Amino acid sequence: MAFGFTVSATDGAARRGRLQLARAAVDTPAFMPVGTYGTVKAMTPEELVEVGAEIVLGNTFHLMLRPGSELVASLGGLHRFMHWERPILTDSGGFQVYSLGGKARIREDGVEFSSPVNGDRVFLGPERSMAVQAALGSDIHMIFDDCTPWPASEVQARESMERSLRWARASRSAFDAHGGQAAGHAVFGIVQGGMYPRLRAASLEGLLPMAFDGLAIGGLSVGEPEAERLAVLQALLPAMPAGRPRYLMGVGTPADIVKAVCLGVDMFDCVMPTRNARNGHLFTTDGALRIRNACYRDDPRPIEEGCGCYTCRHYSRAYLRHLDACGEILGSRLNTIHNLHFYLNLMRQLRQAIEAGTLAAFARDFLARQEAASPGTSV
Repeated sequence: MAFGFTVSATDGAARRGRLQLARAAVDTPAFMPVGTYGTVKAMTPEELVEVGAEIVLGNTFHLMLRPGSELVASLGGLHRFMHWERPILTDSGGFQVYSLGGKARIREDGVEFSSPVNGDRVFLGPERSMAVQAALGSDIHMIFDDCTPWPASEVQARESMERSLRWARASRSAFDAHGGQAAGHAVFGIVQGGMYPRLRAASLEGLLPMAFDGLAIGGLSVGEPEAERLAVLQALLPAMPAGRPRYLMGVGTPADIVKAVCLGVDMFDCVMPTRNARNGHLFTTDGALRIRNACYRDDPRPIEEGCGCYTCRHYSRAYLRHLDACGEILGSRLNTIHNLHFYLNLMRQLRQAIEAGTLAAFARDFLARQEAASPGTSV
């Protein structure tokens, strides 16, 4: 089935929609758990389904280096390799190259860097990124882009944005050459331009003629203040095509997601729920619960009263603190189940609020409860 995106309800700028992919449909607003190496850390695919995941994210950069896209392709593609039959979106590797900083050398045709796995010199550009994603067989391919750092001058941001546009054209050509559309895959462009609305507008204008299936907003969640990120979204989102999904890459906290949904974003990914779980930082409606705190040593309550996740149905805060203190793997697993359930349940609540026309009230209450918990406070 060809890629499609439909909006079934709106509430202000927010949209309730559905992505139609060859493998399955995905309800939006959607959160994609991050499975960098072909696994969402500590979770089996069956557990991901149970917490409500409809799509996960894999990473071109890391899978290219280990185990290699050729091996994955020879074993039936990434879905079969990781035993996940629902949709997969693969990041292009642009952000991972950005994170290497001075260890990477940018060329006109791509980026050369030392492999963090074995030190070998590696080259990654638009053509190779799209070839790797084709070999992996992901449902949504992302173009290879140049992630603009923060802070960056307007001159630096323009140079980076224009390079991303050139790489976007090369990525689109490579996607078509690999028969991506015929294979039922979709390809998304990425809007860059740093914190400069004029550059973001120019990036969007340059991407539109390339007819991407969806458009992502990159270069945020790289250390910028929240006010700057929201200013970029407020200026950019109204200009983005209404008939294509909008994906905010790498964002963020539950509060970040609620604010972005209210502005019109449809898709999200972030390592926060899984990474924080491994560090004993658990998400609740009333803010963060830090399970390592001594006050939970003999607490018989679940992480969050009324939560329907497997962890909250069966285990106490006291037991989870005990597992964490002992370094037991089960603790990380149970914490991850809860955090992902919390994120995905939040997306369900947002979809329901948009359908009911009550998003403003939901967002106001949710954000008030999140912000009432100061950074040093646990529920």
